[in-house]
Amino acid sequence: MDALQQAYEARSKKINKIEKIKDSKIPQEAYDMLDEYAANGFDSVPEEDKSYFLKCFGIYYRAATPEKFMLKLRIPGGFMNSSQAKVIGACAKEFGEDYIDLTTRQQCELRYLSIESLPIIIKRLDEVGISAYQTGVDNIRGIVADPFDDLAFDNVIPSHKTLLKIQDIFLKNTEWISTLPRKFNTSITGNLSNRCNVYGNDCCFVLAQKEGMFGYNLYLGGRVGVIAKKAGIFLKDESEVLAVFSSITDLFKRYGFRDNRNKNRLHFLIEAVGMDEMAKAIRENARIDFASAGETMTTMDYVEPDHGKIQLRNGTLGVHVVVPSGIFKGSALLRAGELSETYGDGELRFDMEQSFYIMGIKNLEDLLAEDFFLEYKNVDTPYFNHLIACSGTEHCPFGVIENKNDAIAMAQYLSENVSLESGRVRMYWSACVKGCGIHGLGDIGFEGCKAKVEGVNGSGVHILLGGKLMGESTEGHTVIKSAPLEYAKYYVESIMLEYRKHRRDGEHFEAFYTRVLKNYTHANIGFMMMLQAYFRAKNIEIDFGFYEKVLTGRNEEFEVFELGRKLYYQLSKQEAYSAYERFTNVNKREKLEDIKKLVPNIDENIAQMLDLILHSNENRRAVVFSEIMPFIMLYTK
Repeated sequence: MDALQQAYEARSKKINKIEKIKDSKIPQEAYDMLDEYAANGFDSVPEEDKSYFLKCFGIYYRAATPEKFMLKLRIPGGFMNSSQAKVIGACAKEFGEDYIDLTTRQQCELRYLSIESLPIIIKRLDEVGISAYQTGVDNIRGIVADPFDDLAFDNVIPSHKTLLKIQDIFLKNTEWISTLPRKFNTSITGNLSNRCNVYGNDCCFVLAQKEGMFGYNLYLGGRVGVIAKKAGIFLKDESEVLAVFSSITDLFKRYGFRDNRNKNRLHFLIEAVGMDEMAKAIRENARIDFASAGETMTTMDYVEPDHGKIQLRNGTLGVHVVVPSGIFKGSALLRAGELSETYGDGELRFDMEQSFYIMGIKNLEDLLAEDFFLEYKNVDTPYFNHLIACSGTEHCPFGVIENKNDAIAMAQYLSENVSLESGRVRMYWSACVKGCGIHGLGDIGFEGCKAKVEGVNGSGVHILLGGKLMGESTEGHTVIKSAPLEYAKYYVESIMLEYRKHRRDGEHFEAFYTRVLKNYTHANIGFMMMLQAYFRAKNIEIDFGFYEKVLTGRNEEFEVFELGRKLYYQLSKQEAYSAYERFTNVNKREKLEDIKKLVPNIDENIAQMLDLILHSNENRRAVVFSEIMPFIMLYTK
């Protein structure tokens, strides 16, 4: 462990201000004061408790809602029974303006809570086995897992009981409350499909096999924008999982960096010493010579719900409840708990896409006839079925855009303008760079930012494509930067029209991207999304099959030139050049004024763009999409 010690010493010359706050008192002292704070009112709560210590117990104060708190609940692996659902729902309805947020970590959050109500709520939740302990700041957060676990047909190792044993190591253990350098996210799955973003966590236990034995491969160092990497360790049974988890968290507590909070996650410790050294330290600290990594098996595409239902191993159904952007109601969760008792086995499962399933359903038609499904549709367009959006400006101080309703508005626009009867399109929205909406993993990701329209700053998004959950997961790439929010829907409409036109039967967007779009540069795809929106706005009907058949080798210079040639031919029915070699003309093409004569009604911006792309002087020719961007407006109504 010498390498970890040296890395720690190199980064220990100073500590951040949060570490100094943490040294001022034991977090439990703040929690133990809750009854007194409730009796004396909001003003009795010290600033350090509001800003840090109460967060250790899932109690968040947000200045955007004065004198009100948010309570983040721990729902292990998304498993919830009807009694728990009804109590959570009733608390939100009675004390929290009937509002609930469902999260990407299979948890839920109650908002608008007064300090006076918190002890009452916490007592009621405790009575049904729900805790908010260690769901905030520098703690081991809620563990995510496959929501179906052993009820899924693709399950190999039931993992929920192991999850609960992992949780027992740290939950309500004072040695682990706020003692880490930063938050620590954990995931576990014994299933072939990745239904829980298993690779996006600090510590990941992923189904694997080695020499005919099933177990887990260990992946480490995931965070927003970074997928966890193989640690080179195979865990053959539950005892080894628990031993590794204890070893890793102990090493992180002792050697994790405490200077720059933006660079204090486990990822940065691994980056400093290398994965081989980390794996060596884990073995040494656990005093177990764990086997080398086996073959990872959680790489399969997960099965899309068939008309909103999943067939389970026990012969019953899991019925999907679609909750766009995770905006839910306490009264609705209470009702869902009741429905699960009437029609199912009294169990619900939260998923990573801010929705949930009512489990054990036998009589599907009667369940779907309930008024509940008029608002929380069981079957909707693909744009709503897999929609994620984090809190946004209304509830988060870091948010740059409102986000939740922006995501819903985008899904609604696409539903009306590019209808799809089937297919999977995962649209993930984060209101800022922190990425709580896991935008990098979406088929189409949106990251909130500022964007200018006619020189005036407003809300915008960076648009990403190509995030993958299949395989060992892949983060997407930015194709359009700083798109004004009011125009973004038109750019996404472009790509969805191509998807609808060129996809194969049953092909979801993730597979479509891999088969077709991956053959082009990101700049090319983004430019074409904008250009096609411009064409539609100008009522210019052109179909030059950009995303079909012609491959460019991801050479941006060639892509730009090919765009000009195809566009010129579509407009004039003539070739720009009679022959060419490496984009250099043999026969001189028409000048700009001649282009206008040949196509009398040509759009001025398009004419100038073509002149730049196809210029006879190669040195004056545009070779990158950023050079021709000014020749089309972002969008024209």
